[in-house]
Amino acid sequence: MMWRPSLLLLLLLFRHGAQGKPSPDAGPHGQGRVHQPAPLSEASHDDTHGNFQYDHEAFLGREVAKEFDQLSPEESQARLGRIVDRMDRAGDGDGWVSLAELRSWIAHTQRRHIQDSVSAAWDTYDTDRDGRVGWEELRNATYGYYAPGEEFHDVEDAETYKKMMARDERRFRVADQDGDSVATREELTAFLHPEEFPHMRDIVVAETLEDLDKNKDGYIQVDEYIADLYTQEPGEEEPAWVQTEREQFRDFRDLNKDGRLDGSEVGHWVLPPAQDQPLVEANHLLHESDTDKDGRLSKAEILGNWNMFVGSQATNYGEDLTRHHDEL
Repeated sequence: MMWRPSLLLLLLLFRHGAQGKPSPDAGPHGQGRVHQPAPLSEASHDDTHGNFQYDHEAFLGREVAKEFDQLSPEESQARLGRIVDRMDRAGDGDGWVSLAELRSWIAHTQRRHIQDSVSAAWDTYDTDRDGRVGWEELRNATYGYYAPGEEFHDVEDAETYKKMMARDERRFRVADQDGDSVATREELTAFLHPEEFPHMRDIVVAETLEDLDKNKDGYIQVDEYIADLYTQEPGEEEPAWVQTEREQFRDFRDLNKDGRLDGSEVGHWVLPPAQDQPLVEANHLLHESDTDKDGRLSKAEILGNWNMFVGSQATNYGEDLTRHHDEL
């Protein structure tokens, strides 16, 4: 599960359906706080029966994989050949695709959804079209324009909105690494997707602590942790899953066993160490395609195993026949 989006991104998601300030109630709940990298594909990784959908989506990205599904085998292979050239050029350009180059390509395709969200934000917030997004541009588009000293004078919960805006400004300042109060595309990406950037880790932890640490002692107690997941009604018996969460807190969240979570433990919880999925898939594709076992892939080797890397109408037809045979 991804780390929660900023209030700005929540607004973006609904921008075309309704205008107005973001809801003060918008935000994460429970395990939605935890950032786990999205799987490379939701398809099962089952190469045994010639079903390479997982590999297609991992290598191409899900949307592009759908495009390849509609291509003829000839066009699919031709486009794959051009991708091979791009992978090599992006690396050392030695005429071979190394494990590192293959991993880099897969990681790149998996970041497209992030790039798409940033592009949408960019078009909305770069109001003066100068190629940068200033804090004032972002603030005004998100919260509305107010004259200095009149912020949120027209809403009942003005203090809540002021806190929300201050929190977004703080995150913006951390993302703005050169401190010039305007965001480049990379800096806006860090603002919208802080879980992707090491220098944003502390702000992710700080925001989590602020949300859950109700007594403001700098720690998250087990009851504060549970309160983020579940609100018990008077006379209601606590569900079994809540007790399981208490055990999770005790056994896996509270690493030093002092009965509370400090900043380091919060970071381990919401931004846990993750497996390098692109590297795992790159190793798999290389192993299956490296016919001469020299630890690298030639263009001929990749094209020789093209149906594992990319799809086409022909490979989909073959997969349908395989599934039909298995059902029989």
